[in-house]
Amino acid sequence: MAVATWLVQASSAEPAGLLPAREQMAVSLGWHIVLACFGVAFPTMIFLMHRRGLVRSDPVALELARRWAKVSAVLFAIGAVSGTVLSFEMGLLWPGLMGRFGDVLGLPFALEGLSFFVEAIFLGIYLYGWDRMPPRRHLLMLVPMGAAGVIGTFCVVSVNAWMNNPTGFHLADGRVTDVHPWRAMFNHGVWLQFAHMWVGAFMLVGFVVSGVYAAGMLRGRRDAHHRLGFLVPFTFASVAAVLQPLIGHILGLRLGSTQPAKLAAFELATTTERPSPLRLGGVLIDGKARGTIDIPRLGSVIARNSFSKPVAGLDTIPAADRPPVNISHLAFQSMVGIGTLLAAAVVLFWIARRRGHDLTERRWFLRFAVAAGPLAIAALEAGWIATEVGRQPWTVWHVLRTTDAAGNNPGLWWVFAGVFAVYAAMTAGAWTVLRSMARRWRAGEHDLPSPYGPPAMAEHRS
Repeated sequence: MAVATWLVQASSAEPAGLLPAREQMAVSLGWHIVLACFGVAFPTMIFLMHRRGLVRSDPVALELARRWAKVSAVLFAIGAVSGTVLSFEMGLLWPGLMGRFGDVLGLPFALEGLSFFVEAIFLGIYLYGWDRMPPRRHLLMLVPMGAAGVIGTFCVVSVNAWMNNPTGFHLADGRVTDVHPWRAMFNHGVWLQFAHMWVGAFMLVGFVVSGVYAAGMLRGRRDAHHRLGFLVPFTFASVAAVLQPLIGHILGLRLGSTQPAKLAAFELATTTERPSPLRLGGVLIDGKARGTIDIPRLGSVIARNSFSKPVAGLDTIPAADRPPVNISHLAFQSMVGIGTLLAAAVVLFWIARRRGHDLTERRWFLRFAVAAGPLAIAALEAGWIATEVGRQPWTVWHVLRTTDAAGNNPGLWWVFAGVFAVYAAMTAGAWTVLRSMARRWRAGEHDLPSPYGPPAMAEHRS
């Protein structure tokens, strides 16, 4: 009810292009961010698997690396389309942002474009280098490919971090002057926010890929191919799942001084309390927190790293500057709850393994491993919802309101419908292609034909 009231009140004062811009950006970013994670983490996993195959002369590892590379190519091709859509959306949907701060944000967007081209070039070389290049040189093609994916993601995250920590410019009579693009790109919040995203990418990709092989093991395919295909990405996901809460905690400690309104929404703190309790669940109804489970002092510990420091309440924030509290709070707690569950699960797995118990022999664990992939995606999406919605009503924190960043074109609803149709088609196409590849691999076609490329070398030297 509170969310509906907020939407009705907000819509009456919003420009006509704001709501379709928000909806389209949410769909585009929410869809593309999953593919971006594969661009960050998958090359590293492929590198490790390929290197294992070369060092140990392991044909299973080499076969897995080859297959993962072809899956990566499919995801990269679709991500190229969705990324191109996003590049046009920034100017189309948010003319008040790009028209005013284009000089500030141009550098990271330009570097992201260059990174994309480098990644595409070396992905192509790696794909068609199988049996055509010396093995160790072929393996090294993954290094620039992986580095380009990481750099490109850093550039995009730096823009979002700048929105939360604007710097690198001055305002004179409402005009942006004295622009320092490098200072804007390497703003005060970029390193922690990028670390959170980078580790989150490994967690998501690791759980998604290991879940595929866990599903195969549930169907009785417990050969070396499935065991290795599960264990390697699950190991990456395990490390990431344990590190992620620590990075998130350090990142959250900054909110008390940098974005107190967002912190108050996360914690559902209606008033300033010393010490502050941790409120699990619940929603804000008529200005009061309802349905919460309060744990004394823990809110101060998590938010301020103290048993006594207060968390500033929403009553200290002007009503016009408060974010949508319930969405921010529930998204944040969903992210933390899922992340905690996944971290506990991987710790349990490795403790059991150390004691001689292989949980992959238990069907209940394999079912959880299959579910871990969608859960990791949900956690990542919830984290971005918390970050973006919690910053509202600002696009650039305390500099540019979202209502001023959007345009006044109601025709954007038609653009949104077109983009939604394109994304739905890409989803269906990706699902069809990947399912077809999986069926052919299971049928014994170990080397799916390439559409073009030079003939394979009969012999090569390392």
